[in-house]
Amino acid sequence: MKKWTMVIDVAECTNCQNCTLATMDEYVGNDFHGYSAPMPKHGHRWVDILQKERGQAPMIDIAFVPVMCNHCDNAPCVAKGGGAVVKRSDGIVIIDPDKAQGRKDIAASCPYGNIWWNEELKLPQSWTFDAHLIDQGWTQTRGQLSCPTGAMSAVSVDDDELAKLVEEQGLEVLKPELGTKPRVYYRNLWRYTRCFIGGTVSTEIDGAVECVEGARVRLAKDGVRLNDARTDAYGDFKFDRLAPDSGTYAVEVEVEGKPAKTVEAKLGESINLGEIRV
Repeated sequence: MKKWTMVIDVAECTNCQNCTLATMDEYVGNDFHGYSAPMPKHGHRWVDILQKERGQAPMIDIAFVPVMCNHCDNAPCVAKGGGAVVKRSDGIVIIDPDKAQGRKDIAASCPYGNIWWNEELKLPQSWTFDAHLIDQGWTQTRGQLSCPTGAMSAVSVDDDELAKLVEEQGLEVLKPELGTKPRVYYRNLWRYTRCFIGGTVSTEIDGAVECVEGARVRLAKDGVRLNDARTDAYGDFKFDRLAPDSGTYAVEVEVEGKPAKTVEAKLGESINLGEIRV
């Protein structure tokens, strides 16, 4: 059985907000009976963008992560709903706008915070994967159609095809430890969930301080070498995809003709060690 799945490339999201606006354009003021009641004009973001800044000036990067109802295969809202929330055979989760009336507990059941409470209608609401359009034969969502970089891609795949995509493209889900089995997957999610250790290598040449290109930099932890790198033309290096709050690392720098220098880095969030003079 093929099920709808959303694949999002974090590296391609620029925070243009087009997907958010397209979703609002589709649902604000529009009643799609059996699928969703009108979305409020203000206060709801059924498709939202998370943002994370990593590092410190001048070595900083920013990741943007579109989030929405995950249409989980093991959805807490379905379990809580008692028939007011259904998981369709095509993988889409629908909150029945009639049966879910007054059920604020359904909104509270989502561990991702992606079910919104409509105070005016007394109704929990979430993004329906544009099911009313899918049922008319659409193969793309409004958010996907609005994305200028192609960061979003809705696909209909069976479990074997999905497993192959996950393996080949290194796809991940948010909060896998919850066991909800989301159907929104991310490529390059490490840009949001992981950390880096970086810095700039310099040395003194004829009385002037210069950046060093091609310096060898090694990363180690507890005496075990983890990775090697070379500095770029600006003397910069970066070791990425490290676990946050993973403790103390040793950064060893070698410049030809100079004694090696080791700097300790305690990793909480991403850290720029700044200038390392060798």
